[in-house]
Amino acid sequence: MRVERLALLEQQAENEQIDLFYADESGISEQGYSPYGWQFKDEKVSVPVGHGQQLNCFGLLSRNNKLHFKTTTDTINTAFLIVFFDEFVLKIQKPTVVVLDNAKIHLSKAFKIRCKYWQARGLFFVYLPPYSPHLNIIEKCWHELKQPWISVEDYYSFETLTYAVQLALMAVGIKLFINFSPFNSSAK
Repeated sequence: MRVERLALLEQQAENEQIDLFYADESGISEQGYSPYGWQFKDEKVSVPVGHGQQLNCFGLLSRNNKLHFKTTTDTINTAFLIVFFDEFVLKIQKPTVVVLDNAKIHLSKAFKIRCKYWQARGLFFVYLPPYSPHLNIIEKCWHELKQPWISVEDYYSFETLTYAVQLALMAVGIKLFINFSPFNSSAK
């Protein structure tokens, strides 16, 4: 049922009746990101990384590469989301729908109470089916951010990592683009 509803929202966004964003959070830490790699036999390879600090990102991404984001070194919790959406709702120009996963912070009592305020201003939320990150397009943004948008050298220190993350996220839709395939309502 939710996938069919999402297909309808995608169509409304394509017809410019609504703005549609996909939301999620991600962390980028000094420990680096290495999804895979290869080396020659007997070759020693190392990636210098720090330990400890993590930059947490929360973002809203549309299929036309419009990104709204906020970063923090604190944990992203319900209070963080309430501040984020209180600021975001002031920027919307037409009815806006945000697609969320079923994380506890997206379903908390405080978040649900605040939804009534946002709905009165034209901001609505829909939830993805459980275990469906493949339907959330911002996952692709987080993957691109960690590699290739951020290089190995950016992990040198937390300051260089934070700077690189900020630069990359600010460039989405301007210099950095993600090519999304059309929404497939049969994807499950």
